[in-house]
Amino acid sequence: MFEIDDEFIQRERLKAKDLKKSRWWQNIIQKTQCYYCLKPISREQVTMDHVVPISRGGRSTAGNLVPACKACNEKKRSLTPVEWDEFLQQGRT
Repeated sequence: MFEIDDEFIQRERLKAKDLKKSRWWQNIIQKTQCYYCLKPISREQVTMDHVVPISRGGRSTAGNLVPACKACNEKKRSLTPVEWDEFLQQGRT
C-alpha cells in the first residue's frame, strides 16, 4: 500500500470543487439517479462521489466522479468499489 500525502488530497479536492461548477457536472445532475442505490435524486440533493476515494489514490476526473445521494455517499466513505460491494453483500445498507 502507498501513502497519500495531504498535498495530493488537497489538490484533488480543489479539482473536484472546480468540476462541480463545470458544464459536464451540471449536465450530469440535470436529471439523475444515485450511482449506488439507483434512486432518483434532485439537483439540490446530489453529492459528488469519488468511486475510488482520494484517500485511496483516486483522482478528481470525470471517470472517477459519480452522482450519489447523501445517504450512500456517507455510507461509502472511503471504501473502494470492491469493498463497497462486500459491504452491500453483508447487508449493511
